[in-house]
Amino acid sequence: MFKVLNCLATEHDLRLVVVAGLVCFGGCFTAFRLYSRMRTASEHGVRAAWVLLTGLVAGCSVWATHFIAMLAYESGLRSGFLPLGTLASLLIAGVFMAAAFAAPAFAPGRAGKIAGGVLAGLGVGAMHYTGMGAYVTEGVLAWDLAIVAGSVVAGLGGALAAMFAARDAARLSQQLLAGLLLTLAICSLHFAGMGAITVTPDPSIHVPAQMLSSVMMTLAVALIVGLIILGGLGAVLIEGGANAQALTRIRRLADAAYEGIVVVQGDRIQDANAAFCALAGAPLADLAGRQLTGELLMFDDASCVAHNARCEGVLRPHGGGEDIPVETFGRMLERRREAGEAGDVMVLAVRDLRERRSAEEKIRYLAEHDGLTGLANRNMMQTRLAQALERIEVTGESLSVICIDLDHFKEANDLHGHLAGDAILTQVARRLQQAVVAPSFAARLGGDEFVVVQIGADDQPAAAAELCAELLEVLSASVPYADQQLQVGASLGVSLYPDDGESGEALLVNADMALYRAKEDGRGSYRFFKREMDETIRERRTLARELRQAITADELVLHYQPLARAEDGEVCGYEALVRWRHPQRGMIAPIDFIPVAEESGLILPLGEWVLRRACADAAAWDKPLRIAVNLSPVQLHQANLPAVVHEVLMETGLAPRRLELEITETALFKDYQRALDNLRRLKALGVRIAMDDFGTGFSSLSTLQSFPFDKIKIDKSFVENIHRHDRATAIVKAVLGLGRSLDIPVTAEGVETLEQLEFLRGEACAEVQGYAIGRPAPLTALDDWSEAPAQKVG
Repeated sequence: MFKVLNCLATEHDLRLVVVAGLVCFGGCFTAFRLYSRMRTASEHGVRAAWVLLTGLVAGCSVWATHFIAMLAYESGLRSGFLPLGTLASLLIAGVFMAAAFAAPAFAPGRAGKIAGGVLAGLGVGAMHYTGMGAYVTEGVLAWDLAIVAGSVVAGLGGALAAMFAARDAARLSQQLLAGLLLTLAICSLHFAGMGAITVTPDPSIHVPAQMLSSVMMTLAVALIVGLIILGGLGAVLIEGGANAQALTRIRRLADAAYEGIVVVQGDRIQDANAAFCALAGAPLADLAGRQLTGELLMFDDASCVAHNARCEGVLRPHGGGEDIPVETFGRMLERRREAGEAGDVMVLAVRDLRERRSAEEKIRYLAEHDGLTGLANRNMMQTRLAQALERIEVTGESLSVICIDLDHFKEANDLHGHLAGDAILTQVARRLQQAVVAPSFAARLGGDEFVVVQIGADDQPAAAAELCAELLEVLSASVPYADQQLQVGASLGVSLYPDDGESGEALLVNADMALYRAKEDGRGSYRFFKREMDETIRERRTLARELRQAITADELVLHYQPLARAEDGEVCGYEALVRWRHPQRGMIAPIDFIPVAEESGLILPLGEWVLRRACADAAAWDKPLRIAVNLSPVQLHQANLPAVVHEVLMETGLAPRRLELEITETALFKDYQRALDNLRRLKALGVRIAMDDFGTGFSSLSTLQSFPFDKIKIDKSFVENIHRHDRATAIVKAVLGLGRSLDIPVTAEGVETLEQLEFLRGEACAEVQGYAIGRPAPLTALDDWSEAPAQKVG
């Protein structure tokens, strides 16, 4: 090694050594540039042409490097180069280098690279020592064979490293690295080989005059190197220019695509459009030559790409950042089985799935959450409750279910509109979320019904009671809306695990029963489930279910109670009273099933059935007597009530003046304005309106002033106390006097004795109703009543 370095330092012109190195690197770099073009050529003929050009450029570069370095060698003796040997060394370099670059291009895998490296190393060695054989000087050359062998090994090692470093030479960095390694291999072999010789001057040796001088060799080398290197670069530029316009048009089309498009050979990126570069977060220059799958694209099963199948995975941006979900679909462009490790050429479309995943996530969110409040919906609540029950079976934690129903929500919603109702629900949800601490959670079941599932409290009953008290407090606070303060409240029902149920369904049912009891007890409170509630509430729910069937199964019947003129007892009309003829329970009184109908929402179909049947029966009577029908508060506030009444009158043929609708005063105040609007529309149809249970409301006089009623009915609680309590007697007299003053007929309900009847006649009461006149009875009893005297107490 010392001998080699000493030879380089003392026997060479270092300036020419640098020139030789630069020429070598330029030629090697150009050769690998041509090699990259050769690998991408699809036709064998075109590839062979590139092989020849690459071998010519590489061989001439190796040859030029050798002879420039030889010109740098200063032996102090007259020397020259034999023309034939010099030309032979050039041909050897060209042939070997062409074969070296052809091997990895046409042979697959590592074998081709190894063959190429070996051919390149041997070619450099053969060229060098053939060139040295053409070197003639006035002295005797002695060779150190160990150094010679070492130079060949160095050349082979460097050439192999260059071939493996080049890969497919698609990237500039690969070309530069491979060119540098091959340059080091060539220079190492040359200068090691020069260090292996010792020149002993011998005057007897004559240098022929026809040999090439140093000046001629310099000019020849410079001319050949310049032409070859320029020719190689020119070929690259010419081919690039020929394809530039076509590539520009194709790229414009590709860049216009919404999806990312990437061309890979094997698994290395060759090209990509703007959309893919944007997804990858890097320009094409940084992406070219990189491995696609495993480095940029991640798939659970990467083989789907090779099989032209649709694949879903993630794209990891080049510069870092959040992974992007993508879908890819590949198509084969060109099969390159003979192209070594580069592999087949494929084009992949890469679609950004973020918008689709976002939409799917939104759909999934909406499927699991309430759209207005953001709380878990019924399905999500049931799922989370089931999961919580499974967990606490193992952990032993406590769990309670709290059902919540808002008080007076419907009134606020009807009075102020649905936007006000939405504001209330949103505010309630926010307050629930603030009051409930994870893992406990809140959910909205629908309407104004909410559920809170409390999980993990230490002292379960006490913790549930404490939470209920807190919820009642926060939910009782007013809700601001449109410069108003909307007042709401809540009723709560609580069930405890496992005492009140071991399944989510049982806990919800029992909490709902407790809620029902809280509402029955006056609202604004909470109740724990108790076993005695179960049977009572189940009975009411069974009754509601059977009532729904009874409405359509013709189990309901109407009984009629007569109304008579007080002065002569003549029947002037009837009040329709519904009865339920249950197939197993027998006759059920209204006091038992009307509240159930109101709770279950069946009061509307029930009330409409009563109205239709009563009007149909009355229309068939021989005498045009009036028929009185009671309206529930729910019916009175239905926007379509006048339309329903008009339809019934048209269908049955009953004259509107014969229909008398009775309402209670308390029903008006649920939504006062809507009730008055409906009453005015009913009056416009010609229907009579009577105020029932007069005197039991809160502002009877203002109600009489607001609407011209056709009749006032004194509540039976006053009538039954005539002559028993002075105040009741005075109230009856006052109401009768008020009716005369306002010119509104007054009917006394609950007349049961002859004494009460005589008193009412003496006070000029218009009509009477009660057991003294007749008990409610089926339709067939109407003729008997019409003939019976009113004075008889029945």
